[in-house]
Order: sequence, then structure tokens, then C-alpha cells
Amino acid sequence: MKIGAIFPHQEIGSDPVVIRDWAQAAEALGYGTIVVYDHVIGAVHEKRTPKLWGPYTEQDAFHEPFVLFGFFAACTRSIDLATGILILPQRQTVLVAKQAAEVDILSGGRLRLGIGTGWNYVEYDSLNENFDNRGQRQEEQVALLRELWSRPVIRYDGAFHQVDRAGLKPLPERDIPIWFGGFAPVAFKRAARLGDGFMFGSGREENLAAYDAVQAALQDQGRTADDFGIEAFVNYQGGPDLWRSEAQEWLARDADYISMRAMKLRGQGDGLASPQAHIDALETYWQAVGDLAENSPSPGAS
Repeated sequence: MKIGAIFPHQEIGSDPVVIRDWAQAAEALGYGTIVVYDHVIGAVHEKRTPKLWGPYTEQDAFHEPFVLFGFFAACTRSIDLATGILILPQRQTVLVAKQAAEVDILSGGRLRLGIGTGWNYVEYDSLNENFDNRGQRQEEQVALLRELWSRPVIRYDGAFHQVDRAGLKPLPERDIPIWFGGFAPVAFKRAARLGDGFMFGSGREENLAAYDAVQAALQDQGRTADDFGIEAFVNYQGGPDLWRSEAQEWLARDADYISMRAMKLRGQGDGLASPQAHIDALETYWQAVGDLAENSPSPGAS
């Protein structure tokens, strides 16, 4: 199991030196992956019909994942880069294929594309995409992404996409893994049919219940955990008494990753006080659980 760090988009700020220092600190400590959330724009929640239920507003900062990964590819050497999750149906599929291929090439094959359907219909409308059919389109997007990454020229005629004898160049040198995220049974079933893995991004009890649901969906598809990845997000705000027990719970379930989330969460306080506090939190958490990680550095390694 690798231990990951979730990029604290709300509190890290915009200083490129600080952002670089956070990523390099994670890699130096031994973290195996950096996970980055995705929102293109935020929306005012008040006086909306239907109601916006999601946790983020126009006040929350998000760095653009593919641009950020280009930066991380240049300032890190080995740590994996994962979207957790990219809201795929609000983005143009062929452009995502191009951006993801470029990140994977420039990072030396370190990208893992976590995808989901999202909740913010205002964001979809602003990007001129249809919120109502996002699940159907996501399924076709996955098929098209894999076609574009695997063949120099394709002909694709789907319900939502047409590509007439065209392709990407350069192509990635491997199959970029596509993982799913989400909170509903439809997301679990879709991942079991189409995905390479699942990212569980809720709280502890919800994640464990969702894990069981995904395992059942995999069985329904005749698949096993041997060819399907598992990642659980765990909360720094849970405190030291929970950090190790949660890590051990997921280690017992043969998780590939647990990723520590230190930014503020709805209902769990205001988060950490400064960008430097997020860098310090990386070390504090690693000291508590780092010995459980695959290829953990020896004590005292930097």
C-alpha cells in the first residue's frame, strides 16, 4: 500500500514556491501519490433552483489539475500524480485525452486519471455541457479516451462523440489507468464495469460501506480485486488516535493507496492555519503511519 497526500487546494495559496515545496516535501518523506481535486469555477449557492448541495462555493480556490501536474512533473521525480476526481463530462473528451497524454509523457508515466460526474450544474452550464446526461456521456468518454491513447488514428462514431480518421501525437507509452470516484450505487457499478480502480472520498464509515458495495459490483461483473485498484481518502482532522487504525483497516483490505486529506472539510473545523502548516502536517502524519507504506524509507531518511 502506498500513502498519498491530497493537495490542499483551499489553503495552499498561489505562491509557486510554496506549492513546489509542498510537493517536494511529500515526495522526500516517501508519499507515493499526490491527489488533486477538480473544479473549473465555483458558484454562488444562494437562491438557486434546484439547490446546489455540494461543499464548494465561489470562495473556494482550485488549481487546474493538468497545468498543476505539468508543474509537478518538472519539480518532482517519482511520486504519482492522480486526479481525485476530474469531472470528466464537463470537459471536452479529446482535449482531456491530449492533456492527460502530455502529462503522462512529461512525468515519465506517473499519471492516474480519477474521474467522476460531479454535482455542480452551474459549472456544467458555464462550460456549455449537459448536466442531465453526464453519466451516459462519461461511459462513452472512457471508451473514447482509451481508443485515443492506444491508436495513432481512430474512427469513432458514438452517441455523443464523432472522430473521423484522426488521432493524438505524441501518444502515451502505456495505458493510462482510469479510476472512478463517487458516492452513489450507480458510480460503484459503473466503476466495476469500466474502471481500473475506485477512489473512496467520503468519511470513514461511508468509505467502508462503499468499499463493500464496490466489491459486490465487481463480483456481479465477474471481476476480482486482483485487477481493480482501491484508494481511500483519510482525514488528518480525525487526529492521531485514528490515523494508524484507519491505515491498518485499509491495509487489511489490500488497498493500493490511502491518501491523507488535511484541508478543511464541511463540519470538521476551519482547517490548518497556513500553507506551512500543511507542509508540517505531511511530516506529522508520515511519522505516525509511514512505516506501513510500501517501500517506506528508513528512519531518518529525508
